Amino acid sequence: MEIIKLHYPNDEVLSNIEPSAAALGFFDGLHLGHIDVIDTMKEIAEANGLKKAVMTFDPHPSVVLDPKKQRTTYLTPFDIKMKKLEELDIDYVFVINFSSAFAGLDKDYFVKEYIIGSKIKEVIAGFDYTYGKKGSGTVADLKQYEEFNTTEVDKHELDDDKVSTTRIREYLDNHELDNANAALGRAYDIEGIVVQGEKRGRTIGFPTANIEPNYRYFMPAKGSYAVTMTIENDDTVYKGVASVGVKPTFHDNARLTTEVYIFDFARDIYGENVTVHWHHFVRDEEKFDGIEPLIAAIDSDAQIARRMLQDK
Repeated sequence: MEIIKLHYPNDEVLSNIEPSAAALGFFDGLHLGHIDVIDTMKEIAEANGLKKAVMTFDPHPSVVLDPKKQRTTYLTPFDIKMKKLEELDIDYVFVINFSSAFAGLDKDYFVKEYIIGSKIKEVIAGFDYTYGKKGSGTVADLKQYEEFNTTEVDKHELDDDKVSTTRIREYLDNHELDNANAALGRAYDIEGIVVQGEKRGRTIGFPTANIEPNYRYFMPAKGSYAVTMTIENDDTVYKGVASVGVKPTFHDNARLTTEVYIFDFARDIYGENVTVHWHHFVRDEEKFDGIEPLIAAIDSDAQIARRMLQDK
């Protein structure tokens, strides 16, 4: 997969690339709605002998356009998104730097400079895709150009609710992990490195791996979760229970941490790169009056998580 970074003004020479069909969008999460767009693009590309491409942006447009709601955490941070797109057998990813200058471009200039200029012959976009200054360009506008064909992909719904990145973030923020995973079409996952923690867990019979995320992920809300975890260069899928929170039994105003108690596991894995897959919500974070109630709660969490993960 070739990653082609574009800026404004666009001085990138694209003479070596081949004509393509391109899916347009930000694609944070690569959820089922995004997959609909990408699968449609792949079908069109194969039918027309074109390369399979994705045109996206970095950073998220809200960083430039909406200081009150700017999105600086992601379901799939840039490197993870690129990795997942490569797994989808994409040939080209056009990454446009979304700057203040780019945000002010006329919609027709965007089309001519970035779509036509990138040798895109088939455009595939979701029904609500917008582009150009203040989002003035729509899919209907794209359909007016003769230099390429445009295919509009309808919204993907689950239980009459539109699948969207915003909705998934709301699910994760409200302990609705099952809904988030249904919309993603997979278990939410976060990559990180195992770092030294306070090692309090091993003193109470529940040694945990303290996970420092590798990227600026949107984290699930504070609480306990049934998870699986994989370790780089290890094909085993480990089951466990994860805690996201500030350890209120021991701290006031502590930083958010993610710890995983892996069932039936006794290795030191400090420095290992791991991926945590979030399957089910277990309970809210609580402050306990002492160690014994905390131990009882963790033991209960582990039992619940084991049952939840029986088929994993």
